[in-house]
Amino acid sequence: MAEIPELQQDAVTTVREFFAAMEMKAVTEALELVDPGIVWKNTSLPDVRGVDRVRWILDKLSNPRFGFRADMHHIAADEDGVVLTERTDYLRMGPVEIAFWVCGTFELVDGRIALWHDHFSWENFLRGTVVGLFRAVLPR
Repeated sequence: MAEIPELQQDAVTTVREFFAAMEMKAVTEALELVDPGIVWKNTSLPDVRGVDRVRWILDKLSNPRFGFRADMHHIAADEDGVVLTERTDYLRMGPVEIAFWVCGTFELVDGRIALWHDHFSWENFLRGTVVGLFRAVLPR
């Protein structure tokens, strides 16, 4: 088996640590892994530019009424340290948990996340919302 170059391994580790910090609602720790000029893109939504704006959103998501977790299905980096993820994200709002598929691209500069670009299907997100609502209101 071929050895994974250190830059690729470091980039994958950084992205994994970023997600772990977000799941633990450790916003400060998550933001230590991003570049001050980070750009966060989501399919068809306005770009979020800069660490202060990303902090504002992550602080809102760290409210006890909300939750976030991700199941990482695949993660890989190229020789430049660009990381691709395929995952299922789970957003919780009160008793409703929405599961949806996401493909993410992370570009690192000097070991920090400078671009976080998530691609997802609105149809898949809406389907996850409907399923989450049914699970929240129907007894099991």
